[in-house]
Amino acid sequence: MATDHLAERQPKSTGPATEAFNRADVTLSNWRTTPYSRWSFQNVSEIIPSAVIAGSRAARPQPAPVALSSLATVEFADTDGVTRTLADFLTTSETDELVVMRAGTIVAEWSTAHSDPSRPHIIFSVSKSLTGLLAGILAGKGLLSFDKLIGEYVPEVAGSAYADATVQQLFDMEISSNFVEDYLDSSGGFERYRRATRWNPDIPGDPAPDLSSFLCGIGKGDGPHGDKHAYRSPNTDLAGIVLERAAGVRFASLMSNELWKPMGAVSGAMVTVDRIGTARAAGGISTAPRDLALVGDLVRRQGGGVVPARFVSDLWSRSRRGAWAKGDQLELFPEGSYRNYWYETGNGELAAIGIHGQWIWIHPETETVIVKLSSQTLPVDPALDHAIIRMMRAICAAA
Repeated sequence: MATDHLAERQPKSTGPATEAFNRADVTLSNWRTTPYSRWSFQNVSEIIPSAVIAGSRAARPQPAPVALSSLATVEFADTDGVTRTLADFLTTSETDELVVMRAGTIVAEWSTAHSDPSRPHIIFSVSKSLTGLLAGILAGKGLLSFDKLIGEYVPEVAGSAYADATVQQLFDMEISSNFVEDYLDSSGGFERYRRATRWNPDIPGDPAPDLSSFLCGIGKGDGPHGDKHAYRSPNTDLAGIVLERAAGVRFASLMSNELWKPMGAVSGAMVTVDRIGTARAAGGISTAPRDLALVGDLVRRQGGGVVPARFVSDLWSRSRRGAWAKGDQLELFPEGSYRNYWYETGNGELAAIGIHGQWIWIHPETETVIVKLSSQTLPVDPALDHAIIRMMRAICAAA
């Protein structure tokens, strides 16, 4: 298991391209690359400044670890079309942690050799889905209106792509902007965005602005807002600022007070922040896998008294199916839709997805919630995504 001890100089790994390295080898330039990510994805706060999302002091006791048991032999088609068991696939797909819950009880768990299930693991864009739930909570308390223009909360967006867009369009990823979502960009707008978040090192002579200033500099796209799904991570970072302005509380404290503590999270979580403390709501949250499963189960239970049930039901409403069908992620779920940073699959499931293999999967019919945390080499791998979807469905079918 990974630890904080200096003696852990050669992190163990069962995945491909295994190498030994020193902590000093892990930098802002390589922390998202293999093999360093196998350590850094559970130690993000050592690399990037992070704010604490405090857990509940009255959290329920942690049950003992539960083995995969009968689920280990569940079979489905891998990326090459070959049928493999769950136990084999978890290793080949560079999975770090798997948690399966049924009716609110953990029925199976799996950890790779280099991972520690008690430690917070970065969840990348699953952070967006948590931000969506937080918005639902604030709206239920009358602190946030999805119908208002973004500028009513953040006047600084005047002149940007966001100036004439609504909060709902922001949360549905239906903003028309000229920003390009390119995770492998090394010299363009996405790389500069990452420097603004403090995720990439500074470039001498080309200082990046703080995150808020970067967001307010994004220009309008060709089409109108609300016409089609356009997945752009800066939207959710701005959403985090909207929530702070609406509630008058910083993002990490909001998440702790409104979601993490009320749902009984056992462990504290974290969120990365830029140089002036703006939270990376789009992808900077780290959490232990069991607590993330609690989030999924909260959604399965129609909000569990924490998130308004009406808001959670709307995640399945398919109200934005038309925009999704014209958007840039249709291949992922051809019959799906997208609402408030959650994916509706078109088959009754709900999903939250982050790059490098982070997932929450919710199947209400079998009362199943699955969390998969990973250190996949590629940030986006469409063939592997579809194999993971087959994995999720095979696990649910084995109920």
